[in-house]
Amino acid sequence: MKELFLDLMIFAGSALMAYNIYGYVCFSRDVRKHGNWDREQRLFNIPILLLILFFIGYLVVGIFGKPDLVMAGILFGGSIFVFIMLLLIRRTFERIQENEQLEARLYAAEEASKAKTFFLSNMSHDIRTPLNAIIGYTTLANREGVTFDEKSGYVDKIEMASRQLLDIVNDVLDMSRIENGKFSLEPTRVDLENCVHEACDLVRTQLESKKINLSLDCDVSHKWVMCDKVMLDRALMNLLCNAGKFTEENGSVSLQLKELAAGDETGSYEIRIKDTGIGMSEEFAERLFIPFERERTSTVSKIQGTGLGLAITKSIVDMMGGDINVRTEKGKGTEFTITVDFPLVEPEEEIRSGEADDFSFEGKRALLVEDNMINMEIAQMLLEQSGFLIETAENGEIAVEMTEASEHGYYDVILMDVQMPVMDGYAATKAIRDLSDPELAGIPIIAMTANAFQEDIKKAEEVGMNGHIAKPIDIPSMKATLQQVLKNR
Repeated sequence: MKELFLDLMIFAGSALMAYNIYGYVCFSRDVRKHGNWDREQRLFNIPILLLILFFIGYLVVGIFGKPDLVMAGILFGGSIFVFIMLLLIRRTFERIQENEQLEARLYAAEEASKAKTFFLSNMSHDIRTPLNAIIGYTTLANREGVTFDEKSGYVDKIEMASRQLLDIVNDVLDMSRIENGKFSLEPTRVDLENCVHEACDLVRTQLESKKINLSLDCDVSHKWVMCDKVMLDRALMNLLCNAGKFTEENGSVSLQLKELAAGDETGSYEIRIKDTGIGMSEEFAERLFIPFERERTSTVSKIQGTGLGLAITKSIVDMMGGDINVRTEKGKGTEFTITVDFPLVEPEEEIRSGEADDFSFEGKRALLVEDNMINMEIAQMLLEQSGFLIETAENGEIAVEMTEASEHGYYDVILMDVQMPVMDGYAATKAIRDLSDPELAGIPIIAMTANAFQEDIKKAEEVGMNGHIAKPIDIPSMKATLQQVLKNR
């Protein structure tokens, strides 16, 4: 009986020691994952060698030896001691990990607080600058004795400052959506060559006003690709506008589009935007794509901007699966290079028209649905100047009632705000589309709203709207949308 008891102690101790070896191997693996322990590698190997020798000793005594009660007790107790020590060491290591995680969270919270303070400081400065111009020039324009030419000049400057303020708001909102993962691409069939031509045309007037020469060179064999034209335009405009901002009079800006390679399904393209501007320091070039970063020099500090444009551009290029690099030298200029692959598509047939289409809005009747009286007055005046006859409704419910009570063909189009009391624009659109009279249910409806994100445009389409006009209203864009919708009707 005694021998059986001793054998059980020896074999139980052996099993426990085998488990200790397994536990130590797992523990040492976790420790190595947690940090760099190359120098301590030999120290980690010593305990495992000792444990293996201890285990072999167990087996030798258990199989070949004649253990007495004292030896069996020492061996069994040693196994329990090793097990408890390993347990305590692992628990201590877990506590250390928990403390490090808490320290990391505290550091992240402090950095977030600093970033928030930095963000608010930047926004306070960058928003107040155009606001100061708007308020200041409005005050000057309202003085007694101001001539028409003076007032006209003030209004032009107010418009310029307003557009700067809108650009700041758009940049902040886009950066927020990117960081929250709500920024997505909407690929469509795009003529890449035409896309870069349009981007250059949009900034040409701005550059010519500073006597900056803009050149464009395209070398592509496969110009039709699948990509998000809006986002590509945004990236190109950010780079071209930056080049114009930081290039002095009589300088030059160039854009080069080059096809690097093309397979059966995919083409590889390179876009280079180069300027002869003030350039950047090497230290700042390394932080160039970090949000809100701006080089703190007397020259740059006079130029309006949030430091978000390049961060947004890089995010767009990254989402497209491309790369963006910069080469710059202080006082000599900057060159951005975008390399990106696009799926190739069959070219669309070009629509040829002999003469420009002079579409007239004269006599067209529109129902303007808007709850804000100031917005209603502005939109009504802009539409009436374009030739529209305008009727108004303060909310979606009134708009549905007016539409249902109208005769066939009375309204040519409905311009619908989205956020309204009583009934919002989405619900009103659904109600109109559900009218029993198919003629009235099919009246074109265009969203005219400050909800201007891509998902807002998609939602407008989903509820049955035929177009989208973003506030603040851009008159050429508004006319283009109205023309497209009314022509399709």
